[in-house]
Amino acid sequence: MSKERHEIQEKYTWDLTSIFADDQAWREEFASLEADVAKAADLEGQLLESAQRLLDITELQLGLMRRLEKLFVYASMKQDEDTRVAAYQELYSQINGLAARFGQTFAFYEPEFMEVTEEQLAAFMEEQPALELYRHYFERLLVQKEHVLSPKEEALLAGAAEIFGSASEMFEILDNADIVLPMIEDADGQAVQLTHGNYIHFMESDDRRVRKDAFEALYSVYQQYQHTYAKTLQTTVKVHNYQAQMRKYQSARQAALAANFVPESVYDTLVTAVNRHLPLLHRYVKLKSRILGLEDIRMYDVYTPLSRKNLSISYEESLEKCKEVLAVLGDDYLAKVEDAFSNRWIDVYENKGKRSGAYSGGSYDTKAYMLLNWQDNLDNLYTLIHETGHSMHSSYSRESQPFVYGDYSIFLAEIASTTNENILTEKLLASVEDKESRFAILNHYLDGFRGTVFRQTQFAEFEQLIHQADQEGQVLTSDFLNQAYADLNAKYYGLAAEENPQIQYEWARIPHFYYNYYVFQYATGFAAASALADKIVYGTDEDREAYLNYLKAGNSDYPLAVMAKAGVDMEAEAYLNDAFAVFERRLDELESLAQELGVL
Repeated sequence: MSKERHEIQEKYTWDLTSIFADDQAWREEFASLEADVAKAADLEGQLLESAQRLLDITELQLGLMRRLEKLFVYASMKQDEDTRVAAYQELYSQINGLAARFGQTFAFYEPEFMEVTEEQLAAFMEEQPALELYRHYFERLLVQKEHVLSPKEEALLAGAAEIFGSASEMFEILDNADIVLPMIEDADGQAVQLTHGNYIHFMESDDRRVRKDAFEALYSVYQQYQHTYAKTLQTTVKVHNYQAQMRKYQSARQAALAANFVPESVYDTLVTAVNRHLPLLHRYVKLKSRILGLEDIRMYDVYTPLSRKNLSISYEESLEKCKEVLAVLGDDYLAKVEDAFSNRWIDVYENKGKRSGAYSGGSYDTKAYMLLNWQDNLDNLYTLIHETGHSMHSSYSRESQPFVYGDYSIFLAEIASTTNENILTEKLLASVEDKESRFAILNHYLDGFRGTVFRQTQFAEFEQLIHQADQEGQVLTSDFLNQAYADLNAKYYGLAAEENPQIQYEWARIPHFYYNYYVFQYATGFAAASALADKIVYGTDEDREAYLNYLKAGNSDYPLAVMAKAGVDMEAEAYLNDAFAVFERRLDELESLAQELGVL
């Protein structure tokens, strides 16, 4: 059973005092920022008065945003420690409210800037050299010119930001704080509380009865609350579609991808390539069925490791393994990793009320913190090295770029993290010779590929389907969502929907469906990372330097251009086909080893 927050040793919790010393310090800065945002309310109509005014207002907006992000990080991470704590729910609500007011205050900025002519902007930049820093920032704004509304309309949308996000917040509270999962019996017959954190552990059990019980227990809850989850998801989809319509986009997908300067063809190319390679996933599922000795493989068997070799690894051992593997990226990268691991950047263990899953977070002026819900297994080693990739990407971007470019596109976000995963796999396979260990590592890689490329593309298809359905007037009832998801799952895994009835409710537990076309980037990121990891491990010093330059680029260039400089063309299908070739090669080796080890 998970512990209360105060029962976790301090060294295994993140240290947020480097952001604010305590809640009172947060409140004082909140009040100060609130006053400064209010003072900025009379700036409308002044942006293009002169070059100096453009500079002053631009830097004021960015400076207030920088402070806002720092306040947000503290409030959100304190809430994530224990989502049941009302005080931090209040801080989180307050900062979201201030963010909405900030948006209203500066809603004039983009519409007014869009009135600038090419000649006027050139004259301004010549008159005030300090504006040169913002050349790419201005360029990115002007690309979106036709989708920026009038100042009044922008203010109305900005003022509704908190309302627009309420369905997503309701999902978070319901799923992390209010829902209590059932008790089940573990392999030893002991009663255990099922949680989001230990669910996968039970799904990886050698005991099929445990897998089945955990699977059915989890989805019994989502079945019970399916109508509530359907309403929160439907509302979020409607928000996405409404915002896209207001900004004159043809679809929510076009709007979401345009925000990151990614053409929709990248999305379609991914879905097409994955669908063409679904026979590889079907082959893997059938191989898993044969190795497990199951004539009737079900979805609750899909997560089951094929190896009986114990690859349990502690948190401390995982820290050392990550440092050993990531040393290939050079001394500076390794020093940053050691700082993160030894100076409480990481919130390690699950506790009651803690947000589920894992992430890397922070802002320009904070550490790149990581949240985990640690279990002693190989999968969590991969999670650690994955989130470390995010944190190193953030650290390099923030250190190398001014605030205006110190973040990076979400399209690039999953590439650094999955590059780390692929480096780990390459290093493990290069150093391990005994057949049982290689079998276990290959199995883990193939399961990771299944979960990241195939599964996330399945999610992407579902996300596109429900947004299109809503746009066409379809009501997203739980019945509609259940049927759509069941059919899609059957296509991907080749397993009959009627034999896996619980899986139809899986859509209800996926938080990423609230993130507005985020999930496809896990799949594109993993495939791109496969190519980058190969260059890092087997390439030249120039290849590794190009990768570090990608980490440092932040938003100083467009995402596809940043990746092209790193050596991957993400508008072509080649990088995806190369990734599937690696999957097939490792599937071949797994099958051969299964025969040699006598498990097939």
